[in-house]
Amino acid sequence: MAKKDKGDKKNKSSKKKEDGTRTLSVAAALTQASRAMRTQLSRGLADCGLYAGQDTVVQLLAEEDGLTPGALAQKLGVKAPTMTRTIGRMEAQGFVERRNADADGRLTMVYLTPEGRARLDAIVTATEEAEAAATKGLSGKEVKQLVKLLGAVEESLNVQPTKS
Repeated sequence: MAKKDKGDKKNKSSKKKEDGTRTLSVAAALTQASRAMRTQLSRGLADCGLYAGQDTVVQLLAEEDGLTPGALAQKLGVKAPTMTRTIGRMEAQGFVERRNADADGRLTMVYLTPEGRARLDAIVTATEEAEAAATKGLSGKEVKQLVKLLGAVEESLNVQPTKS
C-alpha cells in the first residue's frame, strides 16, 4: 500500500464542498468570527486612543473602581503579567492610575482617571458599531438566538472536568 503524501491530507478545520466553498468546524468558525469582531472593534477604539483589551479594563473599572491588578486579571480572564503590562501602558496614556491601598505600599489598587472615564462613550459607540457590522443581515430573533447559542458554547467550555 502506498504511503499518502502530506499534500493529500485534508485541512481538519474545514471541508471543501462541491462548489469550492469551505465549511468550517465550530472551532475554526468561532476563532475566525472572534478575530474579525476584535479587528472591527479595534478600529473603532483606535479613534479614541485605546488598544484592544483596554476597553474592557475601562468598562470594568467604571463599574467597580479601585481593583487590584490581580482582581482585574481574574475578572477579565487574563494572566497577571499581561494585566500588569496593560495597566502600565494605560497609566502612561493617562487612562488609569495606581494608588497604594495600605500604609506599607504593598497593596496597589487601579483607578480610572477622568481621562479614562471620558473614553466610556467612545467605547460604547465603537462596540455598537462593531456589533451592527457583525449582525448586518440578521434579524433581531437571529441575533438573540446567536447570543444564546454563544452563551451555551461558553458555558460548555467553562465546565471544569472532574478528576478521576
